[in-house]
Amino acid sequence: MKPVIYGLSGLTLTPGERSFFGQADPVGYILFKRNIADRAQLRALTDDLRALSGRDDLPILIDQEGGRVARMGPPEWPAFPAGPAFDALYETAPISAIEAARANAQAIALMLAEMGITVDCLPLLDVSQPDTTEAISTRALGSEPMRVAAMGRAIIEGLRDGGVVGVVKHMPGHGRARVDTHYHLPTVTASEAELEIDLAPFRALAGAPMGMTSHIVFEAWDPDRPSTLSPIVIEEVIRQRIGFDGLLMTDDIDMKALTGSAGDKAEGAIAAGCDVVLDCWGRMDEMEEIASRLGEMPAKSLERLERAMATIAGAKPPGEMAELIARRDTLLGMA
Repeated sequence: MKPVIYGLSGLTLTPGERSFFGQADPVGYILFKRNIADRAQLRALTDDLRALSGRDDLPILIDQEGGRVARMGPPEWPAFPAGPAFDALYETAPISAIEAARANAQAIALMLAEMGITVDCLPLLDVSQPDTTEAISTRALGSEPMRVAAMGRAIIEGLRDGGVVGVVKHMPGHGRARVDTHYHLPTVTASEAELEIDLAPFRALAGAPMGMTSHIVFEAWDPDRPSTLSPIVIEEVIRQRIGFDGLLMTDDIDMKALTGSAGDKAEGAIAAGCDVVLDCWGRMDEMEEIASRLGEMPAKSLERLERAMATIAGAKPPGEMAELIARRDTLLGMA
């Protein structure tokens, strides 16, 4: 099995993708709007991917956060709120905010699980700052670390109860970035003491099944490399200081924050200590280059993968999606 998660080009597998994926045997796949039309098509696609891999516990990922980041949406599926809605409720009713976040995550999980999707890249544990890039601030759970951790934990648990694995992101923190990593490489100049604020939610949820890195240079830790490519950040900060021993994937390596060929970036991320490379765009030449540069997934990474997917084995649905959404909306109405 290759330590990579690939994107797909369209609504169905092309003959070329089918042949390549069958040979490369990636860890899993990630879906975007270009891969989604309606319920029947989406379920057929995820069933096809599962059959091709021969693995019932195949990780099929999506970014279904709510708000601006939602790959499934109206009219086929309901819209969901983003993190700031729960942060606003926390100001007046902390317990209600936590329960609203949990119900919301459970409803998302039921929607995803029905479609055969097993992993949601949620929650964000990034602690907002006054100058946080809008790419994060419009999605984050707030600026107080323990508040972020409390709602993040409820989201992880809600997703799990609904049969979906959650991914904490963007380790070791994206809140101090002033530019969007889709287009630029941020450099954070905060001191180690200041960065303890950013680490706190991740440390509180160090037992999460999966995590995702950020493409950010932290001068206090490694002034020469973004965290995705930094053995110092991966091993000393994420693995040791945070204490995270779950499956660690990169953020999308196609983001402009990283430079070099797809193979260079993939090889560098694995060498730095990431378990899995995330390559989202379904470009065959880049996927082939990555496959040619990566070896088989190491035993430790395989163990982390198996442990993560086992967290949803035998999950029992927590209720009807409509009931959970109604409960969430009632709670959010208290804000």
